[in-house]
Amino acid sequence: MAEKMATRDAYGDVLVELGAENPNIVVLDADLSKSTKTNVFAKAFPDRHFNFGVAEANMISTAAGLATAGKIPFASSFAVFASGRVWDQVRMSICYPELNVKIVATHGGITVGEDGASHQANEDIAIMRAVPNITVIVPADGVETKKAVRAIAHYVGPVYMRLGRSEVPTVFDESYDFAIGRAAVMRPGDDVSIFACGIMTAEALEAADMLAEEGVSAEVVNVSTIKPLDAETILDSARKTGCAVSAEEHNIVGGLGSAIAEALIDACPIPMERVGVPDTFTESGKPAELLKKYGMTPADIASAAKLAIQHKQERR
Repeated sequence: MAEKMATRDAYGDVLVELGAENPNIVVLDADLSKSTKTNVFAKAFPDRHFNFGVAEANMISTAAGLATAGKIPFASSFAVFASGRVWDQVRMSICYPELNVKIVATHGGITVGEDGASHQANEDIAIMRAVPNITVIVPADGVETKKAVRAIAHYVGPVYMRLGRSEVPTVFDESYDFAIGRAAVMRPGDDVSIFACGIMTAEALEAADMLAEEGVSAEVVNVSTIKPLDAETILDSARKTGCAVSAEEHNIVGGLGSAIAEALIDACPIPMERVGVPDTFTESGKPAELLKKYGMTPADIASAAKLAIQHKQERR
């Protein structure tokens, strides 16, 4: 079994490394530093960590001010707060002037678990990708998280990165070369393309194994940068396989699936199925139980892939 690590833990670790390398990096939190793992940075650099209490809008506004002074602010909270409560500040104070602020949100998606619908951010990617000038990233595991955080620290411009609460399998090794805006073909295939992000990348790889046992060759593509989308890699895969599935821990409206569909409809309209959270408020429960309830297991991805292949064959 692959080693597991929560992406939020990887974030805390790499923040300390970056803090030692660059004195301009500052970290802001909204009374959740133990959960977002920015407390690790606070212990190492107490004079560069700022706790704003339950005042997320103030945190984002201050991050904008720090960016104008040449600092590189990383602002963190739960995804439901870092996208919802601060939307006006993100739009007007960060994205409109294109300031160099990194919003790194944890506890995204239904695997927040027992905290229930109030804390399960299933809309945050849609909210953020609709705002001009912002880059949106959802890493698949701890390795990609560390590399992605390093990449955004050097990138100049607004970024929203979504991390999770639960431990997830490690799907990359240290040789993986992350680049903003580039998708990664993790497993080549000829019959169907499975485009995934976040925790669903590991689920997609497991689904591909299940499909292989039935003689189905599935191509798995990790699309960790939702915006800007790597349309070239996506279209190359889609043209090769002729059908697709998207898999995301997010509402099927407005997230990765919508971004993939937008790219395909313009250049390569093919049968496509979406695996993700139905357009509903989800409920409290254990992460594995919730993934099963809402149809987001490897078996569900495999079923969606077979349905997409069936639709492709019906077109011939």
